[in-house]
Amino acid sequence: MTGTTQLSTSAITESSLISSQAAPLALPAVVPEAARMQLARMFRDPSLLERPERAELVAHLREAVALQPESAPLRVLLGMALCVNFDGQSAMEELREACRLEPESFIARLKFGELLMRLRICDQAAEQTQLAVELAANSLQADLARRQAATIRTMQREGVERGGYGKMLQMFSFARRWSGRSAKESSAVALSPQ
Repeated sequence: MTGTTQLSTSAITESSLISSQAAPLALPAVVPEAARMQLARMFRDPSLLERPERAELVAHLREAVALQPESAPLRVLLGMALCVNFDGQSAMEELREACRLEPESFIARLKFGELLMRLRICDQAAEQTQLAVELAANSLQADLARRQAATIRTMQREGVERGGYGKMLQMFSFARRWSGRSAKESSAVALSPQ
């Protein structure tokens, strides 16, 4: 990839986390200007985008990915837009594909780990975040990945993982079966001739 078509990971993290103004993003030429503006707004505050704007942004990014299917940075942007649009399954597929296309991409690993963390798939989230820590190119990236890893460890320690309600549901179903048996036993005792 050339320098103009490669997405700068530090540009994304710096513009989304440090500056309050919309910094110009180094995006491939296939991304239309309207989508660039929406991306800048999304990086500042995702809640600023209304439902039609989110859908339009996703459509623009899907078109861009169709034009450059081997572009991992475009897939990361599409995955992030899908997350903002509350389409977690599609976002997971796009971010997984971005990691497959470019295994050495910090931002792809970090965002995939973040999505997995938000979906409470903590073991895989920890793995992706650890890879992001190892791929960090500067102290800002390393700090972001370390904070995310600390959050995941806290979630694991507190037992906040996917399927966390399983034991509670098992106890509920056991109690229900037990109360059903005791009701049958008591009615059988009441009906039996003495």
